[in-house]
This record gives sequence, C-alpha cells and structure tokens, in this order.
Amino acid sequence: MKIGLVGLGKMGFNMRERLRAHGLEVIGYDPRPEVTDVGSLAELAASLEGPRVVWVMVPAGEITQSTIAELADALEGGDLVIDGGNSRYTDDAVHAELLGARGIGFFDCGVSGGIWGRENGYGLMVGGSEPDVAKAMPIFDALRPDGDAADGFVHAGPVGAGHYAKMVHNGIEYGLMQAYAEGYELLEAESLIADVPGVLRAWSKGTVVRSWLLDLLVDALEEDPELAQITGYTEDSGEGRWTVEEAIKHAVPAPVISAALFARFASRQDDSPAMKAVSALRNQFGGHAVKSASPKNSASGS
Repeated sequence: MKIGLVGLGKMGFNMRERLRAHGLEVIGYDPRPEVTDVGSLAELAASLEGPRVVWVMVPAGEITQSTIAELADALEGGDLVIDGGNSRYTDDAVHAELLGARGIGFFDCGVSGGIWGRENGYGLMVGGSEPDVAKAMPIFDALRPDGDAADGFVHAGPVGAGHYAKMVHNGIEYGLMQAYAEGYELLEAESLIADVPGVLRAWSKGTVVRSWLLDLLVDALEEDPELAQITGYTEDSGEGRWTVEEAIKHAVPAPVISAALFARFASRQDDSPAMKAVSALRNQFGGHAVKSASPKNSASGS
C-alpha cells in the first residue's frame, strides 16, 4: 500500500518510519527540506496513484484547517484524507463536509504513543464510515502495537468519535500525571524518605499504581534526581480544556481532570495574584502573618 503523510514532526516522522518498516510505501511532506520527500502538497498528490490515501499529522487548529483546504484542491473524488492530529472533534464535521463536496472521503483518528510509538506501536481511536475505515486497515495494522488488534485499535463511531475518544484519553492523562506528581512532591517533603526515586521505582512492578507513566517518571528521576534541570512551567495542548468543557456540557463531574488542568495554569505563575488575595484576606480577618515581598519584587521593599 502507498500513502501520503503530511507532517513529519516528532510523531509524524516516527510514524513514517514504522509504516515503512511494515512494508508500506510512504511519501512524506513537511515544510522542512531536511525531512520531506516532496516539495509541496500538490507534488505529494501527484506522486500517489488514485484512489489516494493521505494522512495529516500537523498541529490542531489553523494549520490543520489550511492543510485540509489545500488537499481539497489537490486531491480528486474517491481519495481519502485522515486527520491524525489532536484536532477538536467539532472540527471534523467541517472537514468532512468540505472534502465530501469534492467527493473525497474523510475520517479522524486519535493517536497516542508519543515518541515511543515507533518502537512500541500507537493506540488508535478512529471516527468515520465503515467503508473508509476498511480502506485504511493496512495502515492501522502497521501502526498499532503487535498482538490483539482490540488492545490498540478501535473504530469508536462516526466522524468525530476518534478525536472525542482521544480528547477524553488526554484528559485522563492529565489526572494521572498530576497524581504521580503530587505523590512525588509529598515524598520529597518528608525527611524520613531517604530515596525518593527508589520508592517510585519500587512501585513499578506488582503494585496497583504501576503504569507506563510511572515508569517514565522513574526514568526522568534517574536522569535528573532533583529535577533541577527543568522548571515547573507546564503547557496544556488543548485536550484537557476541551475535556473539562465537555464534562460541563454533559453535567459529568470531573474534579480530578479539572484540578489537573488548573494545576498547569498555576505552574505558569511566579507569584499567584489569587494566592496573594487569599493571604491578604487571612491577614484581614484573622491577623494571620503574611510574607512580605522581597525588594526585587516590590518598589518599597515592604
């Protein structure tokens, strides 16, 4: 099978290599000349025989939208476009309509596996029609982990279902990472614990909290035991916010995911205005001590 792959970043590059290792012919396009196989999306389309299959693996939002619009002009009826990025599920219907007007098929695929997917395989969550998904099964079989297909691939429903499933997946990921991070900080705070990395590693086999995320935290601490080489500033890529918004829409309580998202917001504040207000209130109603700002943070130094 021969396919086009748009976007050769950390995920897309490794996906191209895994697909090729499984016998698929992949023509990749990326604006960076050092990694691309062709010079443009039009050239990519011309290098594929119809009916073409093109997998889009670019950042969600405007870049995905412009890429799909350009593909709508470059491809022909009977071709198929797969959005494997982290697009918001509500964008999928728009893309399906745009391409469908040209007779081009479309479906979405949530992809999990990060930079380790090339070696371990990717978790795949697909939203689309049965005929379109069937056309792409050789791609999914190459990308997913070895073993039972159901352990790494699901046709979750119609267009939009794949990205919705991936959104919830990433929301859960936020909560899991935050729980491990809080446990790590609590261990660090207790003088009785002489070997924090060792404690976490001892949880990695046999315990009920073992997981790949825990293994990755252990690896990170082996490389940098005090995590001194990084700051706590943590971005969010959108899926956590969308998950919380969906929880509100459906009146589904999601306190853990919500708290994990807000913790990321807090990580970006050097000196939280909200917590300053809390400190001031405690001082006002109870006379509780407040910590004065340092001279470098206050013109008066008091």
